[in-house]
Amino acid sequence: MNGLNDYVIRTHASPAEIPAERWNALLALQGEPSPFMRHEYLDALHASGSATPATGWTPRFLTLWRGRELEGACPLYLKEHSYGEYVFDWAWANAYQQHGLAYYPKAVVAVPFTPVPGARLLACDASARAALVRGLVAFCRKQALSSAHLLFGAEDDIAACAEAGLMLRHTVQFHWNNTRPGYADFEAFLASLSHDKRKKIRQERRKVADAGVSFRWSRGSDITAADWDFFYRCYARTYREHGNAPYLTRDFFQRVAETLPEAWLLFVAERGGRPVATSLIALAVDGTGAKGAFDVPTEPGVAYGRYWGAIERVDCLHFEACYYQPLAWCIAHGVQRFEGGAQGEHKMARALMPVRATSAHWLAHPSFADAVERFLEREDEGIDSYLEHLEARTPFRHQG
Repeated sequence: MNGLNDYVIRTHASPAEIPAERWNALLALQGEPSPFMRHEYLDALHASGSATPATGWTPRFLTLWRGRELEGACPLYLKEHSYGEYVFDWAWANAYQQHGLAYYPKAVVAVPFTPVPGARLLACDASARAALVRGLVAFCRKQALSSAHLLFGAEDDIAACAEAGLMLRHTVQFHWNNTRPGYADFEAFLASLSHDKRKKIRQERRKVADAGVSFRWSRGSDITAADWDFFYRCYARTYREHGNAPYLTRDFFQRVAETLPEAWLLFVAERGGRPVATSLIALAVDGTGAKGAFDVPTEPGVAYGRYWGAIERVDCLHFEACYYQPLAWCIAHGVQRFEGGAQGEHKMARALMPVRATSAHWLAHPSFADAVERFLEREDEGIDSYLEHLEARTPFRHQG
């Protein structure tokens, strides 16, 4: 596909077709080194059978070339459904169907099953990023796709999409910040909260301790195969308790444990000498070389709450495993931000504050595009009001 200001766009049926070193070098230019956009992570999704045509995710990764130089790339999937995206467009799909139109397949620029904001359009500069957006739309037109959706993009991605005329959609997530120069310890963090919130957290932590539960953590290669097996048992059980099959296979976690070791922090809850629950945290990692070559981050970075599960029910164990243990670890290790993920106002009681996350959307059908644009305008007003409402409920004590 030519004609994009001397660029050439190529499509790939697997991330394995793209040189890992070049992909990761582009990612390193984007700012925060998100582990979810690492070549190793995306390749593991495909190679493990987690995100494949059989599960409704058909890879069509785009790369942008100028001569022999890779100057842009993005993870692109053709989707036969809207599961695993966390930006909900079921109503749009239903409207298409009611009018006798096919919404699927659609194009999605995203990390499968991962509602974590970050760079999606990997580019060496703004010109390459703009060309990548144009190439994405041109690809969708050529394939007669109904739409394209860039999910949870970074600011540069969203700006490039808006400049190209894509519609923007906002959602709310909840993130915790380690106020600079950083809390001295967990007690200092608690001291920043209002009396009621501080009291509630202490009560919840006491319930877990009184139940005889203690925690240990491991990172990277220190996480044993037995710990990974127990984690997956908990992870799969959580999905099945909600009536769903787990998105990710055991093989996926085996692969990322081997190729992205320093990206993983595992908490294991134990009672009576046996494990009863786990929570898995992802960490920003550095390193742009060959697979397996990483450096432990030396500067405060970002931690991402990802998965949890338990085989025994203990009151308040979820809060301890998913928030208090990770936050204490972040404080002790100088991590500046903990992202708690999508949805869940209950996170505010643990000092995870609301932030806006943005996606970009292109619809081929002009009338539907107009209707969706009007819908998004109304939805955006609601998001603004919702954020104002949430911010007024700050858990922090007032400074007098």
